[in-house]
Amino acid sequence: MSFLKNANPAGALADFRQVYRDAGPGRWKYALLAALTTAGIFSSMVGESWKKQRKLPEITYITSWPADRTEAETKAFIAENQKRKEAQAELERRYNEEGQKLWMDVGRATGLDVNDMKRKADADKAKADAAAKARADAVLKQSNIATSDSGKSAKPGTGE
Repeated sequence: MSFLKNANPAGALADFRQVYRDAGPGRWKYALLAALTTAGIFSSMVGESWKKQRKLPEITYITSWPADRTEAETKAFIAENQKRKEAQAELERRYNEEGQKLWMDVGRATGLDVNDMKRKADADKAKADAAAKARADAVLKQSNIATSDSGKSAKPGTGE
């Protein structure tokens, strides 16, 4: 509050008037020059944009497939890719199975009941899988899509 108490607009105006009178006969030239400079700076800023120009996106078309590829070639490619994915999944399954056998051997060597641990782990996995399936079924039911267990398909959005 002390700042506002010391600020006196009447005193500020009186000081400005005194300085203006003391400036002499050239005061109008300098006032006009200051006003024109300020107006020129602000008028040059009015036309400028403050946003960065957005770069247009580049479009890359799929170049790995020939444009004249036939339907049979497409189906053959899909079948080959599916076989490759299944082979990779089988390899990963065998790798995990071998690793599990090795860890079970280590557990047996240290005196752990690995069969009981495996039963508990399998039960936990089955429980988690069932919970995930239940959540997925709930989402499908909410969106009016029948699950594969019901044997019939539904038309989305119709409730049939």
